[in-house]
Amino acid sequence: MEYDSELGSVAANYVPLTPLSFLARAARVYPDKVAVVYGPGRTTYTELLRRCRRFASALQRAGVMPGDTVAILAPNVPALLEAHFAVPLAGAVLNAINTRLDAAAIGFILDHGGAKLLLVDTEFASLVRQALDGTASKPLVIDVEDPLEPGTERIGGVEYEAFVRSGDADFAGCYPESEWQSISLNYTSGTTGNPRAALYSHRSAYLNAVANALAFGLSARSVYLWTLPMFHCNGWTHPWAVTLTGGTHVCLRRLDPSAVFAHIREHSVTHMAGAPVVLNTLIHAQFVGRLPTAQPVEIATGGAAPPSAVIEAMERLGFRVTHLYGLTETNGPAALCEWRSEWDALAGEARSRKMARQGVGHALTEQVAVLDPATLQPVPSDGRTLGEIMVRSNTLMKGYLRNPAATAEAFAGGWFHTGDLAVLHPDGYLEVRDRAKDIIISGGENVASLEVEELLYRHPQIMEAAVVAMPHPHWGEGPCAFVCLKPGVGPVSEQAIIEWCRERLAHFKCPRRIVFGALPKTATGKIQKFRLRERAAQLAASGQPDQ
Repeated sequence: MEYDSELGSVAANYVPLTPLSFLARAARVYPDKVAVVYGPGRTTYTELLRRCRRFASALQRAGVMPGDTVAILAPNVPALLEAHFAVPLAGAVLNAINTRLDAAAIGFILDHGGAKLLLVDTEFASLVRQALDGTASKPLVIDVEDPLEPGTERIGGVEYEAFVRSGDADFAGCYPESEWQSISLNYTSGTTGNPRAALYSHRSAYLNAVANALAFGLSARSVYLWTLPMFHCNGWTHPWAVTLTGGTHVCLRRLDPSAVFAHIREHSVTHMAGAPVVLNTLIHAQFVGRLPTAQPVEIATGGAAPPSAVIEAMERLGFRVTHLYGLTETNGPAALCEWRSEWDALAGEARSRKMARQGVGHALTEQVAVLDPATLQPVPSDGRTLGEIMVRSNTLMKGYLRNPAATAEAFAGGWFHTGDLAVLHPDGYLEVRDRAKDIIISGGENVASLEVEELLYRHPQIMEAAVVAMPHPHWGEGPCAFVCLKPGVGPVSEQAIIEWCRERLAHFKCPRRIVFGALPKTATGKIQKFRLRERAAQLAASGQPDQ
């Protein structure tokens, strides 16, 4: 029997997937519940839905058409959260821009993404003025003025609150006719050259938000503190995931450890997220003792492999760490270190080393595999053989905007190629060993920079560490470590750290040089290893001896 030809989809049994439905449901089920907290302000789910409808209506009245790009440059304030619903509700595509970029990069994004309207927090008015001076596109600019921290300059024709008030609170919105319709545009951090623009669909955003709500244990009781930038992969889809469960968003303009701990106490925060650099910032803040909460605060981390020493330190503070893995191209998290009950008895380093693995695909990732990049065949599950992490899933990006060659390369062979090298353990959990471009080959032996960094983070005086290849006249390459010491610690010599490493690692894996100082980072907080490689090459060329 031809079942498919007999029955087709109709309006009653097929509705395109979109995270816009999450807000509509939350307003129905939790109409009077506080959805958003910011300073003294409180917004219920009913009010949030009405504001987003007004915002979407105002966008259309300003000339924004379905398929247009609406960009926003703002920290984690309510306007950015509202944009995640209002912009797609107007049928447009949201482009949340990294606030740490320079004017040239912002100008490139505005032109490349074709922004028709730009919302700008007044803190960044001067920066955006410079960016617009060099762009071909001249989007309509709306000023977002924060009542808690008003800026000194406006560059738009209307302020955000007045703009929202101009819209219709009963606006029905433009729900997608196809779930493949684009919902957001996210630019990679662009450590070299211009960033690529990953385009997300309503379908991938919906599915990844559901998966992250499951992975992170979000519920209607959740109080989520925004320590993760919402501009980064749409806040790992958490604006939609928290709303899906009817949780409360607590907005935080900037990452200040004292404010983080104060918000945790005041609002009984249950969940937060951030890259390992955020965790490290909290660990080394001037804060004594554990968090004053009855239950651990759940904190998700990813974006870079967190050293196990960082995970241990966070648990001592009273946090419980969920390790996620993903990229901009995967809508943020695609895998997690799914905790197993048999690991409950583990403690200290043994426990944190399990948690530091990237784990398995989340519930809605179809496949996460470690494959030989030449043959696309699985590597042995021996915990030793290197392969490349590849993903096949409904939660991937649609592709790179206006870059078909890069899209084809990324999706070659029916897999998304992450560029991350990993091993697969016998229990099926993967563990990242390095980026393909970061592996160090010393005398024909592979040295994983992450393995050396993992050890350096356990040194009692080191706060941050990064290891790159340094040219060597005999071995070809050797490890060079760049370290930043913990505040307030006494001096330590280069030779002392090298000897400390040699007591714990095979000698060919140990750093041959230790360079002290602050580590350069990308706009999303990742260490810029390409700059460190340049520095290491300069040191080698200068003839400074290694150890």
